[in-house]
Amino acid sequence: MSRVTVSIDTHVHSDDSYDGHEPVELILEHAAEIGLDAVVITDHDVIGESKRAADIADEYGLIGIPGVEVSTAHGHLLAIGVERMPPRRRPYDETIAWIHEHGGVAIVPHPFQRSRHGVRERNIPVPDPEDGEIEAKAEVADADVNTEPDEIAEVDAIEVFNAWLFTGYRNRRARRFAAEYGYPGIAASDAHHLEYVGRAFTEVEIEGRESVDAVTADDVLDAVRNGTTRVDGRRAPIRMAAKHYVGAAGRKSGYYARTGAVRSATATRRGVTEVVSTVRVAVSQGAHRAARVLSWVT
Repeated sequence: MSRVTVSIDTHVHSDDSYDGHEPVELILEHAAEIGLDAVVITDHDVIGESKRAADIADEYGLIGIPGVEVSTAHGHLLAIGVERMPPRRRPYDETIAWIHEHGGVAIVPHPFQRSRHGVRERNIPVPDPEDGEIEAKAEVADADVNTEPDEIAEVDAIEVFNAWLFTGYRNRRARRFAAEYGYPGIAASDAHHLEYVGRAFTEVEIEGRESVDAVTADDVLDAVRNGTTRVDGRRAPIRMAAKHYVGAAGRKSGYYARTGAVRSATATRRGVTEVVSTVRVAVSQGAHRAARVLSWVT
């Protein structure tokens, strides 16, 4: 059977997030340039720009997949492949069930890191090791989703490599948790600035397709559910570092010039300064970044 591998960053923020900085067009352009096949815009509790990005992704040669990072009662949760905004501030298990009912996959982002609203381990529904049934560690409130009393939805994957978890401890803990309960692992950049898009990404193996051009969003979602994923957080920061920083700065200046957002000489000089600065960062911190990345994955 034919198969193909696609590279996807499932956790990226646009300027529609309160803490994001870049328009989706620029993110898509950058993702295509650095070799990703898909990027999911997962803004905080808003989905409008993500849906728009999914609609225009094919113009950049990318697979269009909408998503959102929703705030639950127990921490953040990625809803990938949904077309509507999930209810906010609901228990974790209810939100997972809602995502599944609406055709999406539920991925735990930056788990256990409470400073970034990561979910606590006790609030993630997991298989009961004794009888194989689902055990809800989260508080159970009255649900507005159709689930049987003893059927509480599990997440589909765990973000085992988040590029912003610099010490590596939370990533290692997430990796152990995913392995213990048999969840697929996902790597993602959690980028809020352009130059960080793709610093970590997931390779997803799709069966029954001859080329990436033939892969659909549903194919990617099914592959995540089936666990045919491979995380890549070691190679991207080293191999792509210079291309990320220098390319992002150049694309950013070019984008704003094209759209008329950069009109003054001061703004132009600022763009040039950014290019010079990012080159210096890429060169002077290359060795430090390599050592730090190796600590993340060991």
